[in-house]
Amino acid sequence: MRKLHVTAELNGEAVEFLCEPRQTLLEVLRDVLDHTGTKEGCATGDCGACSVLLDDRVVCSCLVLAPEVEGRKLQTVEGLADGDHLHPLQRKFLEHAALQCGICTPGFLVAAKALLDRNPDPSEAEVRYHLAGNLCRCTGYDKIVRAVLDAAAEMRG
Repeated sequence: MRKLHVTAELNGEAVEFLCEPRQTLLEVLRDVLDHTGTKEGCATGDCGACSVLLDDRVVCSCLVLAPEVEGRKLQTVEGLADGDHLHPLQRKFLEHAALQCGICTPGFLVAAKALLDRNPDPSEAEVRYHLAGNLCRCTGYDKIVRAVLDAAAEMRG
């Protein structure tokens, strides 16, 4: 099968890669571009573990074909921190113990960032609604919601 050449922006940097026409974005991120923060949970778009931002919209990377990102902007969980300085969401997830096994955490962080980028002062109901596409099998969602609300408050100053 002939490989396709794709160029995109990943976490603010220009990238290019070769992929097969049916290869998913998740496969390319993990196996070609070595961005392993994005996790595979279900491979059917049901759990949100593989969530990334594609042109500032949350998508399940297991449902996006890699050639579809040609010329587009991607952000993964690796793009949240600024060097050694964690994003407020990352710090608050740690402070609130809003994670256990970690498989779902990158997807929650990416989805929460998308929410806070659009709405810096969400209500608890809005946070719960916006994160409904992300499933966690280990912990309750209350700590996750509290972490997002706390990060939002900090980010507002």
